[in-house]
Amino acid sequence: MNVIDTLAFQRFVTRKTVEATTARIERLSTAFDWREKLPVQRIGNAWTRLRYGGDFGLMRPGPSQPAVSLVFVQTKDGNTGGPNPSAFGGGATDTHLIYEGLSRVAADAVLAGAGSVHRHAFFSVWHPELVALRASLGLPRHPAQIVVSQRGSVDLGALLFNVSDVRVFLIAGDGCITRHESALLARPWIQLIRATGDDLRPALERLRGEEGIQRMSAIGGRFTATRLVDAGLVQDIYLTTTSREGGEPGTPWYAGAAPPRLTAITSKHWNENGAHVVFEHSVISR
Repeated sequence: MNVIDTLAFQRFVTRKTVEATTARIERLSTAFDWREKLPVQRIGNAWTRLRYGGDFGLMRPGPSQPAVSLVFVQTKDGNTGGPNPSAFGGGATDTHLIYEGLSRVAADAVLAGAGSVHRHAFFSVWHPELVALRASLGLPRHPAQIVVSQRGSVDLGALLFNVSDVRVFLIAGDGCITRHESALLARPWIQLIRATGDDLRPALERLRGEEGIQRMSAIGGRFTATRLVDAGLVQDIYLTTTSREGGEPGTPWYAGAAPPRLTAITSKHWNENGAHVVFEHSVISR
């Protein structure tokens, strides 16, 4: 990075840290917790346990592919699409404790589809207590950034592509590679992984075997999530459901023809500005 970019990233980190530190994060109440008989790793520190209501659960990675967890917030009527999902009603608690917190605090990488990468996107944890928890797990300050783009409808000027000391991988189709050839040449720190059609399994197996990516937090969009589910690459989902209706109609988190079966193993709830919010950790099976 040049000096200007370095300073810009430092300002971004400071802003995100202040937002997380000053946010009002509610304490979650537990409706049920049925994790005892499952291969779930428990993590937490005093601060997260107080707010989450115990340890957070992580599915364990397999021998040849990473553990992949989806993370979504949906409206009461099941929509996940819209220009501003943070307006769905999950509030600061969902944003800072779940989405930018426990769901990715132990992740080696955060994976997003091209449509989820806006100009200022960079996926990490920001609250000092979560930063400390991540460090206690022996992980680098920031997860690797992974973007999936088949045709190249992604902005390589986005922040996450321009922080040269954080690992970034672009799983790209031929159209994406052709469209962004010059931009990729100017950013040698971006590690290009050529996509094999719509099948993401070879790319994820390479990331597991060659790059040491054992755990991924997949944050959307819903079409990328559907590709991952249909390929049998996803173990679980962290799903927050708000009490508001809205969002873009007809945009459930799964967009395919064969919705998977969800088995909730943990259910939590809290009130955000007087509205009821439910968080569930569910195992995904076909």
